[in-house]
Amino acid sequence: MTNTRNENLGYFYGFIAVVFFALTLPAMRAAVTALDPVFVALGRGAGAALLAAIFLWLTRQRLPTREEVKGLVIVALGAVIGFPLLAAWAICYVDASHGGVVLGIFPLATAVAAALFSGERPSGKFWLFALIGAAVVVGYSLNQAGGKLHLADLALFGSVICASVSYAEGARLSKSLGGPQVISWALVFSFPVLIIPTVLYAPTTLNLPMESWIGFIYLTVISQYLGFFPWYHGLALGGISKVSQTQLLQPFLTIIASVLLLGERADLTTWLVATLVVVIVALGKHAQVKYSGIRPAVITDTNL
Repeated sequence: MTNTRNENLGYFYGFIAVVFFALTLPAMRAAVTALDPVFVALGRGAGAALLAAIFLWLTRQRLPTREEVKGLVIVALGAVIGFPLLAAWAICYVDASHGGVVLGIFPLATAVAAALFSGERPSGKFWLFALIGAAVVVGYSLNQAGGKLHLADLALFGSVICASVSYAEGARLSKSLGGPQVISWALVFSFPVLIIPTVLYAPTTLNLPMESWIGFIYLTVISQYLGFFPWYHGLALGGISKVSQTQLLQPFLTIIASVLLLGERADLTTWLVATLVVVIVALGKHAQVKYSGIRPAVITDTNL
């Protein structure tokens, strides 16, 4: 009963986080129209690090152990540096809606990372649904792009690898540190690396289009920081492989946001594929996941 409740809560928190993250590429697209991609990618982390330091100080969090620090470095390299840099460069060349669909391989990549680093062993049925879901979104991307992937797609694939490894490691650390603490410490540790390029590539004037600043603020406060609170908590509660499947919804939430906020267009095929993906997520939810190491922690939702 407790495990079922934790899994359902994991999906709930995961869905909230995915909604937050779905706006990342549209916000990034708006930001890079007037701001340097390096400033957008690393400046958001520097700004979020200041928020993280305030959180850690006000809540008097304990220092991470030496073993936890090793994991936090992985989280920082993937979620704070690798993903933002690669995604910000890519989004300069492709639409946010296109990028959102390419990121549809997130669930599969996260499941692979969970199997490699967190002791999760998804069943054959689980891998079947994960591969079907990934094939659907990648096939959709190829169809929309005329059968050829842009060089920016390779950068997006690289960003997926960076983020997926950091997701798996962050979820593992969340069982001992807590989700907010994981992303907060990762940001604080990254600050010395982020601050110099942030200053060097900062705009020389604040007199820039408001939508670019709004996008940058969203990336800093939500995408780089607060969005990870429910995300890591959900992964730790329900298991990385299962909860990560909620990411299959992210490309289509991104497309909706791109249509509403950026004026991009979505055709009937997009909505049909979105419906198919929802079905795949629902079926994959019931697939078995075994654990060769520690099972998902029994965590109450008061820790978020």
